[in-house]
Amino acid sequence: MVDDGVCYKSSSGPDRDFCLDQDIGPTLNFKPRGGLARALYEKQQTDHFLSQFDKSQWYHCDLSKIPLDLSSKFIELGPDDETIKFLQQSEEKSDWILTQIWHSVVKAFLGWFMTQTSINGWLQRGSMFVLSLQQFLKLLRVEDSWHKEALLDLGAGDGEVTAHLASLFDKTYVTEVSTTMRTLLQNRGYSLLDIDSWHQTRKFDLISCLNLLDRCDTPNQLLAQIKTSLKPDGLVLLAVVLPFSAYVEAGSRDHRPTELLPIVGSCFEEQVKSVVDDVLTPAGYEVVSWTRVPYLCEGDLQQSYYWLDDVVFVLKVAN
Repeated sequence: MVDDGVCYKSSSGPDRDFCLDQDIGPTLNFKPRGGLARALYEKQQTDHFLSQFDKSQWYHCDLSKIPLDLSSKFIELGPDDETIKFLQQSEEKSDWILTQIWHSVVKAFLGWFMTQTSINGWLQRGSMFVLSLQQFLKLLRVEDSWHKEALLDLGAGDGEVTAHLASLFDKTYVTEVSTTMRTLLQNRGYSLLDIDSWHQTRKFDLISCLNLLDRCDTPNQLLAQIKTSLKPDGLVLLAVVLPFSAYVEAGSRDHRPTELLPIVGSCFEEQVKSVVDDVLTPAGYEVVSWTRVPYLCEGDLQQSYYWLDDVVFVLKVAN
């Protein structure tokens, strides 16, 4: 969480918060009457703040708090054309008032017997954005002509994030727990693998595991399975939401995972160091490069889009 900031609940999933580092600005004495009118007025105020917000802050990291051997591998990114396009599309969708009202009503009803992820898949809303194609290539330090055979995206959701990487590979494989999301992935033409046996199928050039460790019941087991599923020169693209907060959406009565990752630290940079020292290194991985990006999510009647802080690593198996 951000100290002295304004914190809101994110629509990207249960128990995930996003924060704004400052107030949304002065509000007028005028307060419209009626629930919908107030909601639209407050959304206008929030969206005005978002339009003025310095988005370069999303990508900043205080490297003085990071050991030199890790800080030297940091690659600073910024909001590129694909990122801005996602934000603009989110703003447009958020202004579809009747659609947003319909989504709110359906979510309230389906929430009694469906997970948030499945509801989003059924409504085809709440798409995410992590990295653009050019940001991914920059993080890998490769040319635009870079191309490989097989990509596996674990927990691929609706496939929107996967789509930014898929063009670089001959074949794209995916896994996903949600039934509604699996249907969307198959409609995109991706090869759907079983969530329990994907690591027994073949070897991959790149395995992407984006914002899954904090929603996984056995994250250490997942990291071990990824390591054995890579080709000899294979890479892992790993994104982790920080501050780290584990939450299992389904299959756990108290929503706590079976395996708790020992990630500690009072700020983003300290938690990055802990992820490397306490999770990735013991699991047998070496950091090739890393960065900080916003984990973006389409908005609703409250505001146009949401975000969380993501650390994104490119990893290889340690020698």
